[in-house]
Amino acid sequence: MPDRSTSTPPKRITLALQGGAAHGAFVWGVLDRLLEDERLEIEGVSGTSAGAINAVVLAYGLIDGDRAAARALLARFWTRISEASEERRWSGSMLFRLARARITQLARKDAFFDLMSRILLPYSFDAETMDPLRAVIAETVDFERLRAAAPMRLFINATNISTNENRIFDTSEVSLDAVCASCCLPYLFDAVEIAGERYWDGGYVGNPAPSRRPKPPPTS
Repeated sequence: MPDRSTSTPPKRITLALQGGAAHGAFVWGVLDRLLEDERLEIEGVSGTSAGAINAVVLAYGLIDGDRAAARALLARFWTRISEASEERRWSGSMLFRLARARITQLARKDAFFDLMSRILLPYSFDAETMDPLRAVIAETVDFERLRAAAPMRLFINATNISTNENRIFDTSEVSLDAVCASCCLPYLFDAVEIAGERYWDGGYVGNPAPSRRPKPPPTS
């Protein structure tokens, strides 16, 4: 580990993390490498969709200034998502086996499509809870602690359905709902409601949205 007393100060950087499902897992690898480099100090992160998840997990892992802890938390999150996805895929295959057995008993075409619609329509499948994604995020990040002790500035982007404009939740507003709103794909999940407004995935209007840096104080 470099001696900070004699080495040059770390370079401060701001990250913009875009969404895109599997792209988020790729970005996890990038973040893991950046955390290895102590010449860099992350002062802010803007994230959308999968990027929003990476942003809050990164920030939460760094609350105590432990880069190794942040790397471990990111690894744990993506491993848990992989496990949950595999569990869901297995459950889905069981549904199709049961459906196939039932279909062989159906003679009318409309009955077939009725059965398929009941199985395949996304809104009938954890649409409101966004599980297992929401559950894994909740078990990974304590958002109350993150808002109180975030080691960097955070900007989470979502799309306001009513205005079709981006809504950026800053550090003091970051919550489980805000992150889920940023990840909320239309027709796959119910829109996430926050303070009376409904939101969808932030990638539709800002992927990612630019972070809002504080204005410098006026010079005398």
